[in-house]
Amino acid sequence: MPLKVFKPNTPAQRFRTQISFGEITKTKPEKSLLQKLTKTVGRSKGRVTARGRGGGHKRNLRVIDFKRDKRDIAALVAAIEYDPNRSANIALLHFQDGEKRYILAPDSLRVGDKIQAAQKTEIKAGNAMPLGNMPIGTLVHNIELMPGAGGAIVRSAGTAAVVAAREGTWVHVKLPSKEVRKIHVACFATIGQVGNLDWKNTTIGKAGRTRNMGKRPKVRGVAQDPRSHPHGGGEGKSGTGMNPKTPTGKPAFKKTRNRNKPSSRFILQRRK
Repeated sequence: MPLKVFKPNTPAQRFRTQISFGEITKTKPEKSLLQKLTKTVGRSKGRVTARGRGGGHKRNLRVIDFKRDKRDIAALVAAIEYDPNRSANIALLHFQDGEKRYILAPDSLRVGDKIQAAQKTEIKAGNAMPLGNMPIGTLVHNIELMPGAGGAIVRSAGTAAVVAAREGTWVHVKLPSKEVRKIHVACFATIGQVGNLDWKNTTIGKAGRTRNMGKRPKVRGVAQDPRSHPHGGGEGKSGTGMNPKTPTGKPAFKKTRNRNKPSSRFILQRRK
């Protein structure tokens, strides 16, 4: 979707850009697929566990079909909708048996298209099938890491992975981060690239729009007092005077991933 640019009537509008929503065909969500979204606002039992999170606009959760477990039944794309809980748009499917479901909307999916999930189906955006049955070079998203568990990776706007190779019961998938990972041939994935490609090119423009997203201000360590952060204190603008520390005061840039993590054996090439 193209970006919408605003006239610079105010300082906030001068650099603000947003998605034009030209692909959106329905403004009100399907009531049967809504759930109440209870906010934790970055707190657990009243204590802050996620810094810089809180507030934000009220919204409902859209129930997305990440498993694509309704097999061999064709579905008609009834609408492309906006989802406030994610960067990607969502597509409303009407199945032949009357059931309705939401899926992530691929880039080239349009209202009126027919798609399905099956063991073997046409290589077409929106169709879902096991990775082992896809030809090498296919663009995929919403990829399962365990068969039947539902799509877990490559779900944000504009992302796509590539089926790079096949080796026995494993498929080598090149992820958007350039990481190459082994995934079982029975794991389902959706064909195509996630839509809303211009989402990453938007400019927030003003602080209030960030607050509406549920993001609170984050104070730099050097702007705090020495009791609150190791970088704090000093007269005027001062440097850190030490190796950088995280917001919680621990050494920064330290690798936190456990190299002996069981899933590490599935990573063939680490991200660059």
